[in-house]
Amino acid sequence: MSHASRPSSTSSPSTSSLADTLGPFGWDAAWAVEFIPYAEQGLLPGRVVRVDRGQCDVMTEHGIVRADTAFVTPHDPLRVICTGDWAAVEPSGSPRYVKAYLPRRTAFVRSTSSQRSEGQILAANVDHAIIAVSLAVELDLGRIERFLALAWESGAQPLVVLTKADLVPDPVTLAHLVQDVETTAPGVQVLTVSSLTGEGTDVLTALVGGGTSVLLGVSGAGKSTLANALLGADVMEVQEAREVDGKGRHTTTTRNLLALPGGGVLIDTPGLRGVGLWDAGTGVGQVFAEIEEYAETCRFHDCAHEAEPGCAVRAAVDSGELPERRLESYRKLLRENQRIVAKTDARLRSEIRRDWRLKSAQGRANYAAKRSGRA
Repeated sequence: MSHASRPSSTSSPSTSSLADTLGPFGWDAAWAVEFIPYAEQGLLPGRVVRVDRGQCDVMTEHGIVRADTAFVTPHDPLRVICTGDWAAVEPSGSPRYVKAYLPRRTAFVRSTSSQRSEGQILAANVDHAIIAVSLAVELDLGRIERFLALAWESGAQPLVVLTKADLVPDPVTLAHLVQDVETTAPGVQVLTVSSLTGEGTDVLTALVGGGTSVLLGVSGAGKSTLANALLGADVMEVQEAREVDGKGRHTTTTRNLLALPGGGVLIDTPGLRGVGLWDAGTGVGQVFAEIEEYAETCRFHDCAHEAEPGCAVRAAVDSGELPERRLESYRKLLRENQRIVAKTDARLRSEIRRDWRLKSAQGRANYAAKRSGRA
Protein backbone atom coordinates (compact mmCIF):
# COMPACT_ATOMS: atom_id res chain seq x y z
CA MET A 1 0.00 0.00 0.00
CA SER A 2 1.41 3.41 -0.92
CA HIS A 3 1.90 6.18 1.62
CA ALA A 4 -0.79 8.25 -0.06
CA SER A 5 -3.41 5.52 0.43
CA ARG A 6 -2.70 4.84 4.10
CA PRO A 7 -5.33 6.04 6.56
CA SER A 8 -4.42 9.35 8.11
CA SER A 9 -5.05 7.93 11.58
CA THR A 10 -2.16 5.48 11.00
CA SER A 11 0.32 7.80 9.32
CA SER A 12 -0.10 10.80 11.61
CA PRO A 13 -1.75 9.92 14.92
CA SER A 14 -0.80 13.22 16.58
CA THR A 15 -1.05 15.70 13.71
CA SER A 16 -2.40 18.62 15.74
CA SER A 17 -0.01 17.96 18.61
CA LEU A 18 2.97 17.81 16.28
CA ALA A 19 1.93 21.03 14.56
CA ASP A 20 1.64 22.82 17.91
CA THR A 21 4.89 21.59 19.45
CA LEU A 22 7.18 21.00 16.47
CA GLY A 23 5.78 23.57 14.04
CA PRO A 24 7.86 26.39 15.62
CA PHE A 25 10.94 24.20 15.09
CA GLY A 26 10.29 23.72 11.36
CA TRP A 27 8.03 20.66 11.20
CA ASP A 28 5.87 20.69 8.05
CA ALA A 29 3.76 18.41 5.87
CA ALA A 30 6.76 17.24 3.84
CA TRP A 31 8.61 16.11 6.97
CA ALA A 32 5.45 14.34 8.14
CA VAL A 33 5.35 12.31 4.92
CA GLU A 34 9.04 11.44 5.26
CA PHE A 35 8.43 10.24 8.81
CA ILE A 36 5.54 7.85 8.04
CA PRO A 37 7.69 4.65 8.00
CA TYR A 38 9.13 5.55 11.41
CA ALA A 39 5.74 6.47 12.85
CA GLU A 40 4.53 2.98 11.91
CA GLN A 41 7.36 1.60 14.09
CA GLY A 42 6.09 3.61 17.04
CA LEU A 43 9.00 6.08 16.97
CA LEU A 44 8.65 9.76 17.85
CA PRO A 45 9.69 12.60 15.51
CA GLY A 46 11.87 15.34 16.92
CA ARG A 47 14.45 17.92 15.97
CA VAL A 48 17.98 17.72 17.30
CA VAL A 49 18.70 20.90 19.25
CA ARG A 50 22.12 19.90 20.63
CA VAL A 51 24.68 17.10 20.24
CA ASP A 52 27.33 16.40 22.85
CA ARG A 53 29.59 13.34 23.35
CA GLY A 54 27.37 10.56 22.12
CA GLN A 55 24.19 12.11 23.48
CA CYS A 56 21.77 14.60 21.99
CA ASP A 57 18.81 16.71 23.09
CA VAL A 58 15.79 16.28 20.84
CA MET A 59 12.68 18.46 20.83
CA THR A 60 9.65 16.15 20.55
CA GLU A 61 5.91 16.65 21.01
CA HIS A 62 6.46 15.75 24.67
CA GLY A 63 9.24 18.31 25.14
CA ILE A 64 13.02 17.91 25.07
CA VAL A 65 14.30 14.37 25.62
CA ARG A 66 17.85 13.12 26.06
CA ALA A 67 18.80 10.31 23.69
CA ASP A 68 21.82 8.17 22.87
CA THR A 69 23.28 8.46 19.33
CA ALA A 70 24.93 5.02 19.14
CA PHE A 71 22.73 3.97 16.20
CA VAL A 72 23.45 7.14 14.18
CA THR A 73 27.23 7.44 14.61
CA PRO A 74 28.78 5.82 11.50
CA HIS A 75 32.46 5.98 10.54
CA ASP A 76 31.70 8.60 7.88
CA PRO A 77 31.82 11.96 9.72
CA LEU A 78 29.38 13.47 7.23
CA ARG A 79 26.70 10.94 8.20
CA VAL A 80 26.75 11.42 11.96
CA ILE A 81 23.69 13.09 13.44
CA CYS A 82 24.02 16.83 14.02
CA THR A 83 22.13 19.88 15.19
CA GLY A 84 19.18 20.59 12.90
CA ASP A 85 18.50 16.97 11.93
CA TRP A 86 15.00 15.52 12.20
CA ALA A 87 15.30 12.34 14.24
CA ALA A 88 13.27 9.19 14.92
CA VAL A 89 13.45 8.63 18.69
CA GLU A 90 12.33 5.74 20.87
CA PRO A 91 9.19 6.71 22.84
CA SER A 92 10.65 5.36 26.09
CA GLY A 93 13.58 3.50 27.56
CA SER A 94 16.63 4.10 29.68
CA PRO A 95 18.69 4.98 27.86
CA ARG A 96 16.49 6.16 25.03
CA TYR A 97 17.99 5.91 21.52
CA VAL A 98 17.82 7.85 18.27
CA LYS A 99 17.16 5.10 15.72
CA ALA A 100 17.54 7.17 12.51
CA TYR A 101 17.29 10.63 11.06
CA LEU A 102 15.44 11.89 7.99
CA PRO A 103 17.27 12.73 4.73
CA ARG A 104 18.69 16.23 4.93
CA ARG A 105 17.40 19.00 2.70
CA THR A 106 20.60 21.03 3.13
CA ALA A 107 23.86 20.58 5.04
CA PHE A 108 26.61 23.07 5.93
CA VAL A 109 29.94 21.22 5.65
CA ARG A 110 33.52 22.38 6.05
CA SER A 111 36.89 20.65 5.85
CA THR A 112 38.49 19.91 9.22
CA SER A 113 41.94 21.19 10.09
CA SER A 114 43.24 17.64 10.53
CA GLN A 115 45.83 16.15 8.20
CA ARG A 116 43.23 13.61 7.09
CA SER A 117 41.15 16.44 5.61
CA GLU A 118 37.82 15.01 6.67
CA GLY A 119 34.57 16.84 6.22
CA GLN A 120 32.69 18.12 9.26
CA ILE A 121 28.97 18.84 9.16
CA LEU A 122 28.09 21.93 11.20
CA ALA A 123 24.33 22.18 10.73
CA ALA A 124 21.55 20.41 8.84
CA ASN A 125 18.32 21.51 7.17
CA VAL A 126 19.29 25.17 7.09
CA ASP A 127 17.50 27.79 4.97
CA HIS A 128 19.61 30.88 5.76
CA ALA A 129 23.34 31.10 6.49
CA ILE A 130 24.05 34.29 8.47
CA ILE A 131 27.73 35.21 8.17
CA ALA A 132 28.61 37.57 11.02
CA VAL A 133 31.53 39.92 10.31
CA SER A 134 32.80 42.42 12.88
CA LEU A 135 33.41 46.02 11.89
CA ALA A 136 35.66 46.42 14.94
CA VAL A 137 38.59 45.00 12.94
CA GLU A 138 39.82 45.29 9.36
CA LEU A 139 37.64 43.39 6.91
CA ASP A 140 39.02 40.06 5.71
CA LEU A 141 37.32 39.80 2.32
CA GLY A 142 38.98 36.48 1.54
CA ARG A 143 37.47 34.89 4.64
CA ILE A 144 34.04 36.24 3.72
CA GLU A 145 34.40 34.61 0.29
CA ARG A 146 35.21 31.29 1.98
CA PHE A 147 32.12 31.43 4.17
CA LEU A 148 30.01 32.37 1.16
CA ALA A 149 31.33 29.46 -0.92
CA LEU A 150 30.40 26.99 1.83
CA ALA A 151 27.02 28.65 2.33
CA TRP A 152 26.09 28.48 -1.37
CA GLU A 153 27.32 24.88 -1.57
CA SER A 154 25.16 23.91 1.42
CA GLY A 155 21.97 24.88 -0.38
CA ALA A 156 21.18 27.70 2.06
CA GLN A 157 20.71 31.36 1.17
CA PRO A 158 23.66 33.36 2.56
CA LEU A 159 23.31 36.70 4.30
CA VAL A 160 26.27 38.84 5.43
CA VAL A 161 25.68 40.76 8.66
CA LEU A 162 28.24 43.45 9.54
CA THR A 163 28.12 43.65 13.33
CA LYS A 164 29.21 46.43 15.71
CA ALA A 165 28.21 49.14 13.24
CA ASP A 166 28.19 51.65 16.12
CA LEU A 167 32.02 51.48 16.10
CA VAL A 168 32.04 53.11 12.64
CA PRO A 169 30.32 56.46 13.30
CA ASP A 170 31.33 58.04 9.98
CA PRO A 171 28.53 57.23 7.49
CA VAL A 172 30.85 57.67 4.48
CA THR A 173 33.36 55.17 5.85
CA LEU A 174 30.56 52.75 6.70
CA ALA A 175 29.14 53.06 3.18
CA HIS A 176 32.56 52.22 1.68
CA LEU A 177 32.88 49.15 3.89
CA VAL A 178 29.44 47.95 2.88
CA GLN A 179 30.29 48.50 -0.78
CA ASP A 180 33.49 46.44 -0.43
CA VAL A 181 31.52 43.54 1.03
CA GLU A 182 28.78 43.82 -1.58
CA THR A 183 31.42 43.56 -4.32
CA THR A 184 32.77 40.48 -2.55
CA ALA A 185 29.30 38.94 -2.19
CA PRO A 186 27.40 39.26 -5.50
CA GLY A 187 23.75 38.30 -5.16
CA VAL A 188 23.91 38.37 -1.34
CA GLN A 189 22.19 40.89 0.92
CA VAL A 190 24.58 42.80 3.19
CA LEU A 191 23.12 44.23 6.39
CA THR A 192 24.73 46.45 9.04
CA VAL A 193 23.59 45.92 12.62
CA SER A 194 24.43 47.15 16.07
CA SER A 195 23.29 45.14 19.06
CA LEU A 196 24.13 48.18 21.20
CA THR A 197 21.82 50.64 19.42
CA GLY A 198 19.44 48.11 17.88
CA GLU A 199 20.23 49.30 14.35
CA GLY A 200 19.29 46.70 11.74
CA THR A 201 18.09 44.04 14.20
CA ASP A 202 14.44 44.51 13.23
CA VAL A 203 15.30 43.97 9.56
CA LEU A 204 17.33 40.87 10.41
CA THR A 205 14.50 39.50 12.57
CA ALA A 206 12.11 39.84 9.64
CA LEU A 207 14.56 38.17 7.23
CA VAL A 208 15.04 35.08 9.42
CA GLY A 209 11.43 34.92 10.59
CA GLY A 210 10.76 31.89 8.40
CA GLY A 211 12.80 28.72 8.21
CA THR A 212 16.05 27.76 9.93
CA SER A 213 19.10 30.04 10.11
CA VAL A 214 22.64 29.12 11.11
CA LEU A 215 24.85 31.82 12.62
CA LEU A 216 28.49 31.61 11.48
CA GLY A 217 31.67 33.58 12.01
CA VAL A 218 35.01 33.72 13.80
CA SER A 219 35.36 34.32 17.52
CA GLY A 220 34.76 37.97 18.37
CA ALA A 221 32.41 38.56 15.45
CA GLY A 222 29.53 39.24 17.84
CA LYS A 223 27.53 36.08 17.11
CA SER A 224 26.34 35.48 20.67
CA THR A 225 25.34 39.13 21.10
CA LEU A 226 23.51 38.98 17.78
CA ALA A 227 21.78 35.75 18.83
CA ASN A 228 20.59 37.40 22.05
CA ALA A 229 19.21 40.33 20.05
CA LEU A 230 17.23 37.95 17.84
CA LEU A 231 16.04 35.90 20.83
CA GLY A 232 15.03 39.00 22.75
CA ALA A 233 16.83 37.76 25.88
CA ASP A 234 20.35 37.11 27.19
CA VAL A 235 20.30 33.41 26.41
CA MET A 236 23.85 33.11 25.04
CA GLU A 237 26.87 34.04 27.19
CA VAL A 238 28.80 37.05 25.88
CA GLN A 239 32.45 38.01 26.49
CA GLU A 240 34.34 41.09 25.37
CA ALA A 241 36.71 40.80 22.42
CA ARG A 242 40.38 41.70 22.88
CA GLU A 243 41.07 45.30 21.93
CA VAL A 244 44.44 44.43 20.34
CA ASP A 245 43.03 42.26 17.55
CA GLY A 246 39.26 42.15 18.03
CA LYS A 247 39.30 38.40 18.67
CA GLY A 248 37.06 36.86 21.28
CA ARG A 249 36.87 33.69 23.30
CA HIS A 250 34.69 30.75 22.39
CA THR A 251 31.64 31.69 24.46
CA THR A 252 29.57 29.19 22.44
CA THR A 253 31.09 25.71 22.73
CA THR A 254 28.34 23.61 21.12
CA ARG A 255 25.87 24.10 18.30
CA ASN A 256 22.48 24.98 19.76
CA LEU A 257 19.11 25.20 18.02
CA LEU A 258 16.66 27.73 19.44
CA ALA A 259 13.17 28.82 18.37
CA LEU A 260 12.93 32.58 17.78
CA PRO A 261 10.05 34.47 19.40
CA GLY A 262 9.16 36.15 16.11
CA GLY A 263 9.16 32.89 14.17
CA GLY A 264 11.93 30.85 12.65
CA VAL A 265 14.73 28.82 14.20
CA LEU A 266 18.34 29.81 14.93
CA ILE A 267 21.40 27.53 15.18
CA ASP A 268 24.23 29.27 16.99
CA THR A 269 27.71 27.84 16.37
CA PRO A 270 31.11 28.21 18.07
CA GLY A 271 33.60 30.61 16.52
CA LEU A 272 35.39 28.93 13.61
CA ARG A 273 39.18 29.19 13.57
CA GLY A 274 39.45 27.55 10.16
CA VAL A 275 37.07 27.74 7.22
CA GLY A 276 38.29 24.99 4.91
CA LEU A 277 36.41 24.19 1.74
CA TRP A 278 34.85 20.76 1.28
CA ASP A 279 33.82 19.82 -2.27
CA ALA A 280 32.50 23.35 -2.80
CA GLY A 281 33.16 23.86 -6.51
CA THR A 282 29.63 25.04 -7.20
CA GLY A 283 29.75 27.40 -4.23
CA VAL A 284 33.03 28.93 -5.39
CA GLY A 285 31.53 29.50 -8.83
CA GLN A 286 28.54 31.25 -7.23
CA VAL A 287 30.74 33.55 -5.15
CA PHE A 288 32.80 34.54 -8.18
CA ALA A 289 29.92 34.61 -10.63
CA GLU A 290 31.29 37.65 -12.47
CA ILE A 291 34.61 35.89 -13.17
CA GLU A 292 32.88 32.82 -14.56
CA GLU A 293 30.72 35.11 -16.70
CA TYR A 294 33.83 36.79 -18.14
CA ALA A 295 35.41 33.36 -18.68
CA GLU A 296 32.59 32.32 -21.00
CA THR A 297 33.95 34.74 -23.63
CA CYS A 298 37.61 33.70 -23.35
CA ARG A 299 39.13 32.48 -26.63
CA PHE A 300 40.01 29.08 -25.13
CA HIS A 301 37.51 27.05 -23.16
CA ASP A 302 40.24 25.81 -20.79
CA CYS A 303 41.78 29.26 -20.31
CA ALA A 304 43.74 29.55 -17.04
CA HIS A 305 43.34 33.38 -17.09
CA GLU A 306 47.08 33.94 -16.83
CA ALA A 307 48.78 34.90 -20.11
CA GLU A 308 46.61 33.26 -22.77
CA PRO A 309 45.68 35.38 -25.80
CA GLY A 310 42.04 36.46 -25.90
CA CYS A 311 41.51 36.03 -22.15
CA ALA A 312 38.41 38.03 -21.23
CA VAL A 313 39.14 37.69 -17.51
CA ARG A 314 42.61 39.24 -17.79
CA ALA A 315 41.13 41.96 -20.00
CA ALA A 316 38.61 42.78 -17.24
CA VAL A 317 41.44 43.00 -14.70
CA ASP A 318 43.53 45.22 -16.97
CA SER A 319 40.60 47.56 -17.59
CA GLY A 320 39.86 47.84 -13.87
CA GLU A 321 36.44 46.18 -14.12
CA LEU A 322 37.62 43.19 -12.08
CA PRO A 323 39.87 43.65 -9.02
CA GLU A 324 43.08 41.64 -9.15
CA ARG A 325 42.40 40.52 -5.57
CA ARG A 326 39.18 38.83 -6.65
CA LEU A 327 40.94 36.84 -9.37
CA GLU A 328 43.72 35.74 -7.00
CA SER A 329 41.17 34.68 -4.37
CA TYR A 330 39.20 32.77 -7.02
CA ARG A 331 42.30 30.86 -8.10
CA LYS A 332 43.27 30.12 -4.51
CA LEU A 333 39.88 28.70 -3.56
CA LEU A 334 39.65 26.63 -6.75
CA ARG A 335 43.09 25.11 -6.08
CA GLU A 336 42.22 24.37 -2.47
CA ASN A 337 38.91 22.78 -3.37
CA GLN A 338 40.55 20.71 -6.10
CA ARG A 339 43.09 19.34 -3.62
CA ILE A 340 40.36 18.37 -1.16
CA VAL A 341 38.29 16.63 -3.83
CA ALA A 342 41.35 14.88 -5.25
CA LYS A 343 42.04 13.20 -1.91
CA THR A 344 38.80 11.25 -2.24
CA ASP A 345 38.59 11.03 -6.06
CA ALA A 346 41.19 8.75 -7.68
CA ARG A 347 40.22 9.78 -11.23
CA LEU A 348 40.67 13.47 -10.45
CA ARG A 349 44.03 12.76 -8.79
CA SER A 350 45.15 11.08 -12.01
CA GLU A 351 43.99 14.04 -14.10
CA ILE A 352 45.84 16.50 -11.86
CA ARG A 353 49.07 14.49 -12.09
CA ARG A 354 48.75 14.21 -15.90
CA ASP A 355 48.13 17.95 -16.17
CA TRP A 356 51.17 18.64 -13.98
CA ARG A 357 53.37 16.39 -16.15
CA LEU A 358 52.18 18.11 -19.35
CA LYS A 359 52.85 21.57 -17.92
CA SER A 360 56.30 20.48 -16.70
CA ALA A 361 57.17 19.08 -20.13
CA GLN A 362 55.94 22.26 -21.82
CA GLY A 363 58.00 24.38 -19.43
CA ARG A 364 61.15 22.38 -20.18
CA ALA A 365 60.53 22.65 -23.94
CA ASN A 366 60.03 26.41 -23.73
CA TYR A 367 63.22 26.80 -21.70
CA ALA A 368 65.21 24.69 -24.18
CA ALA A 369 63.85 26.69 -27.12
CA LYS A 370 64.72 29.95 -25.43
CA ARG A 371 68.29 28.84 -24.78
CA SER A 372 68.75 27.76 -28.40
CA GLY A 373 67.41 31.08 -29.67
CA ARG A 374 64.33 29.62 -31.32
CA ALA A 375 61.82 31.19 -28.91
